[in-house]
Amino acid sequence: MLQEVARTYDLLAKLEERFPDKQDMLCIKSGKQWIRHSVKDYVRNSHLIAYALASLGYGKGDKAITVCNNRPEWNFVDMGLNMAGLVHVPVYPTLGAEEYLYIFNHSDARIIFIGTMSQYRKLEPIVRRMDRPARIFLMDDSDNIQCIRDLYLIGEKDELVQKPVIEKIKTETGTDEMCSIIYTSGTTGTPKGVMLSHHNLMFNAYSHAVKQTVRSDQRMLSFLPLCHVYERSMNYEYQYIGISIYYAESLGTLARDLADCHADGFCAVPRVLEMMYSKLEAAGKHLKGFRKTVYAQAWKYANNYDNYHKGLIYNAKRNLYDRLVYSKWRDNLGGHEMLIVSGGSSIQAKIIRLFNAAKLHIYEGYGMTETSPVIAVNNPVEGINVIGTVGKPLERTELKFAEDGEILTRGPHVMLGYYKNPEATREVIDKDGFLHTGDIGKLVDGKYLQITDRKKEIFKLSLGKYVAPQVIENLLKESPYIQNCFVFGENQKFASAVIIPDFEHLRHWAESEGIDAHDHSALASDPKVTALIHGIVEQVNSKLSPHEHIKRERIVNDEWTVANGLLSQTLKLKRAKLLVRYSSMIHEIYR
Repeated sequence: MLQEVARTYDLLAKLEERFPDKQDMLCIKSGKQWIRHSVKDYVRNSHLIAYALASLGYGKGDKAITVCNNRPEWNFVDMGLNMAGLVHVPVYPTLGAEEYLYIFNHSDARIIFIGTMSQYRKLEPIVRRMDRPARIFLMDDSDNIQCIRDLYLIGEKDELVQKPVIEKIKTETGTDEMCSIIYTSGTTGTPKGVMLSHHNLMFNAYSHAVKQTVRSDQRMLSFLPLCHVYERSMNYEYQYIGISIYYAESLGTLARDLADCHADGFCAVPRVLEMMYSKLEAAGKHLKGFRKTVYAQAWKYANNYDNYHKGLIYNAKRNLYDRLVYSKWRDNLGGHEMLIVSGGSSIQAKIIRLFNAAKLHIYEGYGMTETSPVIAVNNPVEGINVIGTVGKPLERTELKFAEDGEILTRGPHVMLGYYKNPEATREVIDKDGFLHTGDIGKLVDGKYLQITDRKKEIFKLSLGKYVAPQVIENLLKESPYIQNCFVFGENQKFASAVIIPDFEHLRHWAESEGIDAHDHSALASDPKVTALIHGIVEQVNSKLSPHEHIKRERIVNDEWTVANGLLSQTLKLKRAKLLVRYSSMIHEIYR
């Protein structure tokens, strides 16, 4: 039976108590081999870092930044910082120089942990520009730059002196004390530092850990950035349960890493699952004859799969397609049934249905950095997976709705506030303690939360009608020929869209139509392609109210990525940046 713990580092004591001999608590790929760190390694290395930090004069309230990809050392530093009373400020390794400089200065960082030499070369000049000097430690071993290896040596040398100091800090630290600041990546504006307490993080991780069916003898692959509170909270959950955590090399090696460690699940954002879905669909295009027919039937069945349908014939079909098709998908991902948590933005129903049919069970949840993060999630333990909703709110998590449908929440998951920004804090947390999420939603059947749109993303047409773009975008992306899209029309007479085709699917269609499919730019402007996409838009329009109709669409051969600033770190559209990117096109549409 799981027990809620008070502070982040109390997880170490629980792991020691329950799983002292676990040899693969935290693992990372090096070449073709997994480097495994045991529970004892985790506990020991974390404490050595805490002793070293105290010995070097760092302590209560000091801020320390980490900039690295997912790796066990992130966890060692996370626990070591909190045990020594420091505040952990994890930061994405993909930001621009000015955003780094802002966060480094605003957070009052005294220490910056950097993962690799290539990251060091990028960040060291920025650190030199800081208002106040900060000390750098490299996570990789180095003979020229201070690194974690040096901290281990200092910790071992000064252990006798610093151990009682650290134990005193651990005992006296209150559960409501700030242990982390997480800067929101956001889709607009300057990042804000979300202050989270030990209780915020541990309450939240515990509350979704008790809903899990994954066991301590299983493995989860982690690839979303640990600096994001979603993946971080899931990692704490895995530690609550005693699940082994395997860190993927990169998003590009996801399928291979799932197979190599024989994972029992992972958590993802919808864009990752959309890409996996597209690859599975494309695999059927290359088949011939009877195999192609069977794949197509299995695909159609899975896209319409109903979790709660119990008919004998219906389930017999699933078993047949599982033997012929779905089990092959699982074999390519390590051979296990999986539990997948999806969050960050809404996911298309057909993707959940298809994965569920293949026993790659997707449970959608909802939250935000300011709520540590989970507010609601579908529940594996209770067998609740209501597609189109994000499940029930966590226990002790209050919900209510404003007059305009905005979701308000109150409870132990709500942040302490924004760092050095009381005005912004007052804007989102009202006098009754309810946090205003900025999301619009409702309860289905009086208990399952459904998110309908982002309050700030809803725009008003010049005729006074409101349009919720995310709903329309998700409907458009249900087509296999549309990879991504952006709906806009603030203060205009009608809504329009910029559409990026899925060129892999479009290529197969184009070849069947006798169109040269090698030049993507030419393909995007081909009259037959524009007619195809226009037909898809018209089909979506038929499901919408007249004022929501997309009256004009433009097809582009383009990429929207984190690197070019058009997607947030959690792969959401940066709408303000997209409006700038396509300003001339938008001007032409409404001229």
